[in-house]
Amino acid sequence: MNGKIILVGLNHRTAGVDVREKFALTNVENFEAGLMAHCPLAECMALSTCNRVEIVAVVKRVSEREALDAVINYWAGICKGSPDLLVENTYQYVDLEAVEHLFTVASSLDSMVMGEPQILGQLKDSYRNAVDKGAARTIINRLLHKSFSVAKRVRTETAIASSAVSISYAAVELAKKIFGALDGTRAMLVGAGEMAELAATHLLQNGVRDIIIANRTLGRARELASTMGGQPIQIEQMYDHLHEVDIVISSTGSPVAVIKAREVKAILKKRKNKPMFFIDIAVPRDIDPDVNNLDNVYLYDIDDLKEVVEENMAQRQGEAVKARAVVEAETKVFGNWLNSLALQPTIVDLVDRSEDIALRELAKTLKKIGPVDETTRNSLETLVLSVGRKALHEPICFLKRRTQEEGSADQFIDMARRMFNLDDETVPPDAHLDRKNCGCAPEDIDRLIDASKTKEQ
Repeated sequence: MNGKIILVGLNHRTAGVDVREKFALTNVENFEAGLMAHCPLAECMALSTCNRVEIVAVVKRVSEREALDAVINYWAGICKGSPDLLVENTYQYVDLEAVEHLFTVASSLDSMVMGEPQILGQLKDSYRNAVDKGAARTIINRLLHKSFSVAKRVRTETAIASSAVSISYAAVELAKKIFGALDGTRAMLVGAGEMAELAATHLLQNGVRDIIIANRTLGRARELASTMGGQPIQIEQMYDHLHEVDIVISSTGSPVAVIKAREVKAILKKRKNKPMFFIDIAVPRDIDPDVNNLDNVYLYDIDDLKEVVEENMAQRQGEAVKARAVVEAETKVFGNWLNSLALQPTIVDLVDRSEDIALRELAKTLKKIGPVDETTRNSLETLVLSVGRKALHEPICFLKRRTQEEGSADQFIDMARRMFNLDDETVPPDAHLDRKNCGCAPEDIDRLIDASKTKEQ
């Protein structure tokens, strides 16, 4: 059972936010250490984000089912929750299903917003923590590094992350189309809610130099400005600063328009008709639609952005088909490596058995032929060891080929271990004889067995 990979987790598809909150891991490092101490695991790594909690582990000494139950019980206990509730909301995978799921997560195919890059960074942080705590070893090390390379391949070979799929992100992508690069531009957020905060994050990531945050409540504007590095102002001061900015994103809760066409017309004169980009993501709308009739002004409302998002989501779904094909292919490659890892102890035992036999037989021969010089002895030892290894070359190649076939590894490893008796089982002297079909009379078989026993004595 050693070397089996298990994965248990819950995410935004299997559990509501109340359940995700209950079973979130606020201290992943201590959780991993406790899990290793209390459960029969050789390795483990935990990932905890707002949308998912997942534990991937390598089993030792027990069955996958026992290990999964142990992980569930420990996880529920740490979070002071019900194991039954946890089971109801989790998914559980073993071996290649676990591998494929982790590759899918790393490639952002399982994210709430498909193609978003944050999950890969979160996985890398979780892996780093597991390494630092000594919880990640041979298999998880290989699995996570492979996950990162699969994610890179998906992003390189598909356009899964190339188009905007959130309102705030779409707004910024439209701004980039108008201004080219956003480096050095200035922006104003009118309103300081969640949508404005997301938009500000995207703006800063794309090179916007300064952000002015105008809000009815100055305290909230200051709070957002402290995290974004912007300038907070009261919304009543908005027109005093509007001529300073190139991009305006408005998302207030006002029942009437807060930005009028006539004021924008006057502002354009101050700007000497330099282009302005207005994004209205409020409902009811914050910006007078007539603003769009002014020269050098570009206005998009939330319906315009939704069309962009829906079109881009459809594009991402198409790219997801290509991405899943990459994940599937890479899962098979990793499965081959896992099988080779499972075969390694058997190869070592085969070679050890061969060398032991060769050296014992050499010792018997040297007794018969008498003393030889050291050079001759070394040459004879090299010869018998070489013959043993060459005799094993084809059987080992056969095992490597067969254990790469899906579902065949355990079967062929078990066959090899029994064929060469690598586990030193007690074998009856007549175990190799088929009394019915060997073509010998029963008394001849008994005579052969007796002769074999006498020879051994």
